[in-house]
Amino acid sequence: MSIEANRPSRSFGQAADLYDAARPTYPAEALAWLAGDAPKDVVDIGAGTGLLTRGLIAAGHRVTAVEPDPQMLAKLTAATTGLVAGLEGTAEALPLPDASADVLTAGQAFHWFDRPKALPELRRVLRPGGVLAPIWNLRDADTPWVTAVWASIDASQGERDAVAATDPGYFGDLFAEPEHRVFRHERAIDRAGVLRLVHSRSYYLTADDALRRRIDRDVTDVLDHHPDLAGKETFTLPYNTHAFRVRPA
Repeated sequence: MSIEANRPSRSFGQAADLYDAARPTYPAEALAWLAGDAPKDVVDIGAGTGLLTRGLIAAGHRVTAVEPDPQMLAKLTAATTGLVAGLEGTAEALPLPDASADVLTAGQAFHWFDRPKALPELRRVLRPGGVLAPIWNLRDADTPWVTAVWASIDASQGERDAVAATDPGYFGDLFAEPEHRVFRHERAIDRAGVLRLVHSRSYYLTADDALRRRIDRDVTDVLDHHPDLAGKETFTLPYNTHAFRVRPA
């Protein structure tokens, strides 16, 4: 594994197909709250394989995707129809003109941004009256089997930032305090799907072989023996989707 691939923020390209298949989509009501019902010019930053991008296109928006990892971007453009453009770039140096977007989204990505550099750049691209709209899908940690499965994996920076984003000043002086809503949704999943989801995490992707084997062993043990999963081929994985609307100050 290369040094670049071993960086958590750049670890996903090596597993673009896995990421796209394993990760959940976003509830339509959360996207409607973020971007509204009328078609808008939306830039999805850190767009990955396009899970959020495709939801925004389906909602009728004109979407440009920006992604730093060429492997993830290739997966996005191959899997996405109706895209305005797919551009290689970062939140800190967006390949876009001033005041060109009504909405800036970031799905499972905002925590990777270098905020002191990214926030002025986001403000530059945002039109007057526009909105910065980061969103995170987080597993419901109050569900016992979910807690047991992920006990062997460190909490992600995204999980920490979805909470920290409610703190005063998180979005800097260029933006007002955020509006925050949580949308609950569920997905049906089987044993193989849980393992794929675990394998798509940066913690797993950057781990050495010994740590990966330990994680696989611990997760399989929970799937085999947790009382809430006994005798079930498929089960429900609940999520809390944390959505933010942040307007220029």
